[in-house]
Amino acid sequence: MNDDCCRSLPVPGGTFFRNYDGVDYLSRNYQATVSAFHLDRYEITVGRLRAFIDAGMGTREHPPDAGDGSHPEIVDSGWKIAWNEALSVDTAALKAALKCNPDNPTWTDMPEGNENKAVECLDWYTAFAFCAWDGGRLPTEAEWHFAASGGSEQRYYPWSRPAKSTIVDDSYAVFSNGGPIGMQVVGSKSPRGDSRWGHSDLAGNAWEWTLDSAQGPYPVPCHDCAALNESRYRTFRGGSHFEIAAALRSADRHVFYPEAHFFIGARCARNP
Repeated sequence: MNDDCCRSLPVPGGTFFRNYDGVDYLSRNYQATVSAFHLDRYEITVGRLRAFIDAGMGTREHPPDAGDGSHPEIVDSGWKIAWNEALSVDTAALKAALKCNPDNPTWTDMPEGNENKAVECLDWYTAFAFCAWDGGRLPTEAEWHFAASGGSEQRYYPWSRPAKSTIVDDSYAVFSNGGPIGMQVVGSKSPRGDSRWGHSDLAGNAWEWTLDSAQGPYPVPCHDCAALNESRYRTFRGGSHFEIAAALRSADRHVFYPEAHFFIGARCARNP
């Protein structure tokens, strides 16, 4: 990778339909509007997370402050003190959790060549804490979906041109196109697989946490909205290197417990 791993790109505000791509997802029941924001070009890498951990962050001893990482237009969207107990008890425990994939962990306790690969086994709370520490926040699910869909273009995949194009192969994304691939250096499929506004790996490589909890249908009306109820589940998007092509669709949605799991990482959003 020859680019700055920490670069963030602007995404203009706009209106689109969630759960719609004009091919497989045909519902127009969930219109959403998002304000302009910035979204990191790349997923959080091992090297970026290492700086966070080396600073002693991501543990119960050094949690975010209350309200950190909040969305400027969404009330009560920042860090909550009650979440402190969900963080790792100490740095050793955090490093151990990042090795939840026993076969081929991306994280290594010392730099060993994976620093520019997307980090996995990143639980939702640590992802939130990292983005807040890094001067950003987790994107809302609507923001993430807007960026992947190319806004009102409603792209089938982030790279789809025309928008309803279902063309996909391993020149566009890191996914299981017939066999295991493993986590790759971020941006390895750029520019061919980039989204409308230049973001890499919005489909494939690592799944990506969003701010939202999972509470059934998308909230409506939605103008800079997020589902903030204390559900047992959080939403993540984008597919991973382990998934088939269907999981890479911009409108595809998944939920899981907010704990460390194979192939799940994140990328940060930022206020303009």
